[in-house]
Amino acid sequence: MRRFSRYVAVATIGAVSVVALAGCGPAPWDAGGASTPAATSTAVPTPVPNDLSGGSTQRELTAGPVTATVDYWSTLSMDHWTAEAVKPVSIALKTTVQPADGQKVYLQRAAMIAVPSSPTGSLEPLDPQVDASTVSPGYLVLDPYSYSQTFNVGPVPAEATSVTLQFSYDFLVQTTPTSSEYAKQTATDTITVALSG
Repeated sequence: MRRFSRYVAVATIGAVSVVALAGCGPAPWDAGGASTPAATSTAVPTPVPNDLSGGSTQRELTAGPVTATVDYWSTLSMDHWTAEAVKPVSIALKTTVQPADGQKVYLQRAAMIAVPSSPTGSLEPLDPQVDASTVSPGYLVLDPYSYSQTFNVGPVPAEATSVTLQFSYDFLVQTTPTSSEYAKQTATDTITVALSG
């Protein structure tokens, strides 16, 4: 009888030890406990701005007494604006002048420089594209007359995610309605277009 009691006592101690060992550490369902390391957050990349995301955009530019209204659009859909594609961008421009005493406004020169960018910064700009007037003193752009042109953005490096288009417009404004003397005014503008991967 004593031998049986001794076995029972030893068995009881062993069972208590197993329970004690099983109680160490967090329960499997307690994955969110304080002892679990916090999950690390992943940074979300900043979206690339796109001034032509709606298909077109309009800007109002001021150069001295001249106010130019410029519409920009592309006949190439935005999902086809890839790094390797030739990407057309069209403009339509007309002006008003203050005071409107009858003097005319002429566009002497329009130019565009395309500057591609990658997530790490600007890349080498493409060659400037220039449309210089072939008539003197320039193209008449006083409303209701307007100027239209299409520039082409050529292929850019594969790592480019956007292209910034820098425009400049040189105007000649008659000093008086009957004068053959002109004042030069320059307006500049910039639009950014995202490239499709």
